[in-house]
Amino acid sequence: MKQHLLLFLTALLSLNGYSQIKFEKGYFIDNEDQKEEGLIRNVDWRNNPSEFEFKISENKESRNETLESVKEFGIYDVAKYIRHIVKVDRSSGNIKNLSEDRNPDFNEEEHFLKLLVEGKVSLYSLEDGNITRYFYSKDDSEITQLIYKKYLTPDKSIAINDGYRQQLWNDLSCSAFSVRKVERLEYKKRELINYFKDYNECLEQEYVVYDETQQRDLFNLSIRPGINYSSLSIENLAVNSRDTEFDNEIGLRFGVEAEFLMPFNKNKWAIIIEPTYQYYRSEKSQEKDNVNGGTLISKVDYRSIELPIGVRHYLYLNDSSKLFLNLSYVIDLNLGSELDFYRMDNTLHSNLEVKSRGNIAMGIGYRFKDTYGVELRYHTSREILGNYSHWNSEYRTVSFILGYSFF
Repeated sequence: MKQHLLLFLTALLSLNGYSQIKFEKGYFIDNEDQKEEGLIRNVDWRNNPSEFEFKISENKESRNETLESVKEFGIYDVAKYIRHIVKVDRSSGNIKNLSEDRNPDFNEEEHFLKLLVEGKVSLYSLEDGNITRYFYSKDDSEITQLIYKKYLTPDKSIAINDGYRQQLWNDLSCSAFSVRKVERLEYKKRELINYFKDYNECLEQEYVVYDETQQRDLFNLSIRPGINYSSLSIENLAVNSRDTEFDNEIGLRFGVEAEFLMPFNKNKWAIIIEPTYQYYRSEKSQEKDNVNGGTLISKVDYRSIELPIGVRHYLYLNDSSKLFLNLSYVIDLNLGSELDFYRMDNTLHSNLEVKSRGNIAMGIGYRFKDTYGVELRYHTSREILGNYSHWNSEYRTVSFILGYSFF
């Protein structure tokens, strides 16, 4: 299994180099206030970048522009970043590392701040590793962090310094706003964006929202029928005369997949969950001297709900087409499966209880217009006789899957 995983991960890394992240129309302003227009490679940064890839036109070589040489850059109608030195509180939000000081611990840092709302009052964000901080400015005033900090009280309980609410009430309150509006405001991007939009509208001021996620559908629900090509072998460690190698069989499978796209890196990563009904039926006759009638007939009727939980990585080919790779851990829920041994006269000789264990599944597929898809999936061998110390089994499956996304 380790070899299969290694090969799959190697393929993932190799193909990732060919995945398409587009150069899009943009600009930057250098330290001499000179504006240069061209194309910027939009990698949909998870963390605020310290550099970006730029080229004048499609046919020209690209070059890296950095925080040291650029004051501002943007991708038209998508994103805008402005270089500023700001005071940042990097206090940990991890419960195990909380400070006992309720006050923020500010340090001056220079970053490309991401503009979320630009207007008379503007909202910015900084994502760097495990921290997410929001900042604001009014007119041409200094850019200031909105204060939010978890801390420990003297009795070791967790408290929150939600100073951002007081800041907004003091600096950005409108006659149409109630205290309750601010008191209910969470320190979350969507809520803060809406607040800043409302404030600019209250002042009858124009504004621009740079929020790529608001246009995205980050959830897909698909039906996924398909065909399984499966085999099963069982081995008795005490009596090898009971060993059985069942034939390869074709069976139907039907799944419903929920896909949760990650809102960064151009939605190239996703979490997938796919409850799937599958079955395998086979029969094998073997001549056995120690069985009445001289023949032992082994029958398996294996039915289960598989629950693959994993990650998917997309590799864009063009605006309509993309490849994807999956890696999942499969939980298997037995549905009254049977593994029985019969004599020649069809009387029951013995039976085994089916108790399956989890396994790994790896898939490669193609998706068209985010609606239609096809996938070839390989499962590592699965143990289905998990309750026995003297029995081993290997259930192997290759699946061919069709997909249709309706949500």
